[in-house]
Amino acid sequence: MKKGSGATASVWMDSGELTSGPALTRDISADVCVVGAGIAGLTTAYLLGQEGKSVVVLDDGPNAGGETSRTTAHLVNALDDRYFEIEWLHGEKGAMLAAESHSAAIDRIEAIIEKEKIECDFERLNGYLFVPPGESVEILDKELKAVHRAGLKDVELIERAPMNTFDTGPCLRFPRQAQFHPLKYLAALSKAIEKKGGHIFNGTHAEEFNDGPPPSVKTSKGAVVSATAIVVATNTPVNDWVTIHTKQAAYRTYVIGVAIPKGTVTKALFWDTPDPYHYVRLQSEEGQDILIVGGEDHKTGQADDPDERFARLEQWTRERFPIAGEVTHRWSGQVMEPVDSLAFIGRNPGNQNIYVVTGDSGNGMTHGTIAGMLITDLVLGRDNEWQKLYDPGRVSLKALPEFTKENVNVLVQFGDYATGSDVDETREIAVGTGALIRHGLKKKAVYRDTNGKLHECSAICPHLGCIVDWNSGEKTWDCPCHGSRFDPFGKVLNGPANSGLGPVD
Repeated sequence: MKKGSGATASVWMDSGELTSGPALTRDISADVCVVGAGIAGLTTAYLLGQEGKSVVVLDDGPNAGGETSRTTAHLVNALDDRYFEIEWLHGEKGAMLAAESHSAAIDRIEAIIEKEKIECDFERLNGYLFVPPGESVEILDKELKAVHRAGLKDVELIERAPMNTFDTGPCLRFPRQAQFHPLKYLAALSKAIEKKGGHIFNGTHAEEFNDGPPPSVKTSKGAVVSATAIVVATNTPVNDWVTIHTKQAAYRTYVIGVAIPKGTVTKALFWDTPDPYHYVRLQSEEGQDILIVGGEDHKTGQADDPDERFARLEQWTRERFPIAGEVTHRWSGQVMEPVDSLAFIGRNPGNQNIYVVTGDSGNGMTHGTIAGMLITDLVLGRDNEWQKLYDPGRVSLKALPEFTKENVNVLVQFGDYATGSDVDETREIAVGTGALIRHGLKKKAVYRDTNGKLHECSAICPHLGCIVDWNSGEKTWDCPCHGSRFDPFGKVLNGPANSGLGPVD
């Protein structure tokens, strides 16, 4: 990939660590079928394999080729949602279990790296939470008391973060956080799964899920995987229509990578407190350091101004890091935000043999590892104290206002049926872009490819019928209701939709 201000791949994509195996072409049986080869799916498959279970992994892309390749790979128990909020929603015991589980996830990643001798740039370091200049530090005092009640006694309030370029003012220091190269880690994990007898099939789309008896997954090419347990680890579940999707919302977050002289910024994790907040870390690359800075979130499909968001990130970065050089990477990722701040991990409501993991809440690397640990225990019939906290069927009355707000937002999106076209005529659609065109009572999604040819499909998301919108940054069609995403030609990329955009009537 050619670097520069227009680079759109993540830092990790340059490493060439995306791996892909053969497609599934025949019926096969296993103890467990895992759908999704990201951090959650591969961790689950690895841990079950270590327990002696036969495992089959299915993914319609390469290993870690979805949202895992777009992470900034913070490994933290300093969660994106404040501990005082988690304590209010889940009680003091729930906050303690959240802190315990995320700490255990970092420890488990470190243990796997040591056991498998994985070279993936894993490093323990401090994390620093600070407020914007001139704002009250009251939130830090409140959070410090909450994290101590949650058992993180070594978190402390210090005078400033260790930055030479700007004074953060008072901040919280979270010790023993970590970072790593996610694709190098998962490439090695994939090999370890296969070494234990597991099978990974890429280019294989899971089309139908059957809870049994017997439990099975049917692929789009007709091959069937029979198993005693099925794990759906597809970022957001593609095996049901409504159950989980009303309790979480999809957001896009933006990231830039900026070249800086090696050793000029302290290697640590940094976060500020606005909503949306900013997050910062370093990654060494080819003799220089890349400062990774993210933020500027919005609901998926409800904004299309990536250049402005990248520009605001760059401005924020240069104000605080004057030594910042060329922008070498730009990308965005999808974050699933549960209404009560914690992931959904466990049996899919209404099913006995199907398990789901979703709701990463901006902490996908640790939530995905927690999923591997918890689901392994559930499949093996072992007790796990985290089960109730992460139960996908849980209902929180305290989260009702957030639940209502997100679902009212979804209803508002159906108003797109009454709006006009993005352009008056298709000739106005530039090469490499897409636009919505009214087609009778409906709309069609029209894309003009690099050769100037037009491609048309229905603009109706096959999940629950919302109208998709064009994402000029990723060149995708994004659903503003529940975050389903499709390539320019209508092929599904992200759930909850599990099929592509239909043809124009």
